[in-house]
Amino acid sequence: MTDWPSDLLGHPLLSPALLMIVGGFVLAASPRQVHGVWLLAIPAAALALLWQLPLGLHGEISLFGFDLTMLRIDGLSRIWATIFLIGSFLSGLYALHVRDRIQHVASLIYAGAAIGAVLAGDLVTLFIFWEGTAISSVFLIWARRTVRAHIVGLRYLVIQVTSGLLLMVGTIIHYRATGSIAFNHLGLETAGGWLIFLAFGIKAAFPLLHNWVQDAYPEATVTGTVVLSIFTTKLAIYSLARGYAGTELLITVGAVMTIFPIFFAVIENDLRRVLAYSLNNQLGFMVVGIGIGTNLAINGAAAHAFAHILYKGLLFMSMGAVLHRVGTVKASELGGLYKSMPWTAAFCIVGSMSISAFPLFSGFVTKSMILTAAAEQHHWIAWTALLLASAGVLDHSGIKVPFFSFFHHDVGWRVKEAPLNMLLAMGAAAFLCIGIGVYPAPLYAILPFAVDYSAYSTAHVINQLQLLLFAALAFVVLFRNGWYPAEIRGLNLDSDWVYRHALPAMAARIHRALVATREHARAKLGRLGSGSYGWLKSHYGSTGALSRTWTTGVMLLWAGVLLALYLVIYY
Repeated sequence: MTDWPSDLLGHPLLSPALLMIVGGFVLAASPRQVHGVWLLAIPAAALALLWQLPLGLHGEISLFGFDLTMLRIDGLSRIWATIFLIGSFLSGLYALHVRDRIQHVASLIYAGAAIGAVLAGDLVTLFIFWEGTAISSVFLIWARRTVRAHIVGLRYLVIQVTSGLLLMVGTIIHYRATGSIAFNHLGLETAGGWLIFLAFGIKAAFPLLHNWVQDAYPEATVTGTVVLSIFTTKLAIYSLARGYAGTELLITVGAVMTIFPIFFAVIENDLRRVLAYSLNNQLGFMVVGIGIGTNLAINGAAAHAFAHILYKGLLFMSMGAVLHRVGTVKASELGGLYKSMPWTAAFCIVGSMSISAFPLFSGFVTKSMILTAAAEQHHWIAWTALLLASAGVLDHSGIKVPFFSFFHHDVGWRVKEAPLNMLLAMGAAAFLCIGIGVYPAPLYAILPFAVDYSAYSTAHVINQLQLLLFAALAFVVLFRNGWYPAEIRGLNLDSDWVYRHALPAMAARIHRALVATREHARAKLGRLGSGSYGWLKSHYGSTGALSRTWTTGVMLLWAGVLLALYLVIYY
């Protein structure tokens, strides 16, 4: 490793996050021929820089009268920044065949903003990078260049900016209450703490706040969905671990998160949307771990986030390869692709076995830490929910995704295997999934707290195999008897129906009623004669709220509120 001067290592400009962001802007102006090298070289250089930075607080600057900390390097932030950079490298390799400059630039800036938020030592710096992730990531949806992607991207942007607005207001209230903007444990004792918690909950896709994931991820480009799956939700998980570890409310929230997506994933036909639902399911495990708050539980949440980025990215990569070659990921239109895309099928199976927590795969050695922590603290209801969710994830992500795409009835697709760069990215992710499962010691070594845990106890291996065997048997029985939900073209009705259909319909009715009322009033005033206006003005006066002079700031605030409401209802 290169020995850097200690004063240089503490400089705020020498940051892995800024290196990624600046690299994105440089790529925007660079010749197309060097894009591939740039996509791989920048994350690799940023990862090397990250591990040169000493533990502690670095990069202090003054801004807006606040002392900001750009770089906080500790066990929690370093493992998250590490997997973000590994994910950026793998997604860059996966996207080498893409000739779209916008996607490459957005991917690097998005990754840099997420890493900057992870390394932030204060709430103001966190907010700046938090909004950076929202603005940069939406271009990965718009890059698909369809009308639907444009509309979905607008909805996504409104939701992400709303999360940032809550974070900003919560930070202001928290500062007024405590006099501090440090991003440490926040808790729910103040109104500011609750607002920040809600901001994190939106990005973490809490129940009833989750629909933006299923709405946006499947509408992004083939490579954009892989990138989206890496950063936003895991950044929220990190933020919860930093600010709300040990908050028992998270145990209940996380347990619900693990259960409810199972039912939607089983009946969903779009396989990228199935994976989006299973993403909610896996985030629930991490949220439960953070709610428990012990060293083992936080280690489990961090390790599971690390493994999740790899195997979930691998699954999205495999479905992206199918979409790239076939043009669809509808389960009702796929089948028999193992004949044309055997390597993609094999890598998809590795991802499915990892997310299902088979022994010798990454999910087994990370998910078990959270289950053990729940049992040690006697959270038996949450433990039961996690156990049931573990069985459910095998049915929808472990079996359904590879089975219906590659092995179900052959519908006659004969296509080329995925491009070489896609196969290399999937192969590298699959290698890491197996490597972590077989030999988890390197991962355990970089966890936030010292690890005294072994996943491969006889009881745990036997119990997990029994659980998986039972879940697999249930799928076989349901499928053979025709009881498993048929793969048909359709659209799931989730809670997003409220703002996508109910609210616009209600707004249209209110608009029609107001128009009718206005026309009725005009007709009545017309019958009263032209002198009626002067009588009304003299009778009621002209000093009402709407006739006052308002400041520019207030008018801008109301314009922003009305614009946000319009975008949510219209789109």
